[in-house]
Amino acid sequence: MTELNKIHTGKRPAPPRLMLYGTEGIGKSTYAAQAPHAIFIPTEDGLGEIDCAAFPVAKSLPAVETYLTALAKEPHDYQTVVIDSLDWLEQLIWDDLCRLSNAASIEKVDGGFGKGYIAALRFWRQILDALDTLHKQRNMAVILIAHAKVERFEDPESSSYDRYTPRLNKHANAILTEWADAVLFATRKFRTESEELGFGRERTIAVGVGKDGGERILRTVGGPACIAKNRYNLPYELPLCWGDFVGALTHPQPTEQQE
Repeated sequence: MTELNKIHTGKRPAPPRLMLYGTEGIGKSTYAAQAPHAIFIPTEDGLGEIDCAAFPVAKSLPAVETYLTALAKEPHDYQTVVIDSLDWLEQLIWDDLCRLSNAASIEKVDGGFGKGYIAALRFWRQILDALDTLHKQRNMAVILIAHAKVERFEDPESSSYDRYTPRLNKHANAILTEWADAVLFATRKFRTESEELGFGRERTIAVGVGKDGGERILRTVGGPACIAKNRYNLPYELPLCWGDFVGALTHPQPTEQQE
């Protein structure tokens, strides 16, 4: 077979690789549990009230790697693997790196000056390689869950502003968001209102839109408020529901024509 005979043309449908992040209690794990035949690899407690299949909580990086290997080599019917959560997994990576480097903290690895965070990328790539094996060889969807943090963004085209990002080191965040087919931010829908305080004073308050303090939604496209992206031409906003995501995935928006 020549190299030209190896060329693929057209779309090649595959299960999604998602990175889902948001504030505590928004429903990230519940959302992931709605995915087909999901199996959780938990790195923190918190699944007790969710009806799902899960390995025991991983207390070390080798435990996470063992679970991934089992899913790759042993017979099973799971169709989605969920890591919950990335920020706790990051701590396990740092702990293992510190042990191997005989360093007191990630800040001391390889002499400090941020070198430990770069060294940790090797472990992240090993995790992503294992997930790619499940994705390609076992045809499994992947959902990576993370908590959110507010981070100052130095925009070279305008003034600096705060935005939501996954609660990860910036180097890990970069390779994970690049790897994922979609980075989704889970939040609540709010509107702002002015509240009179008297004596000509007022303040701006946030009011939830919908019931239960605000409708839970997914942002699928990044902007000043958050990091997000998708390769599926999804609507800018979706309900925080797996069924709505699948519906948008199978019926993407028409691509706008360039004039």
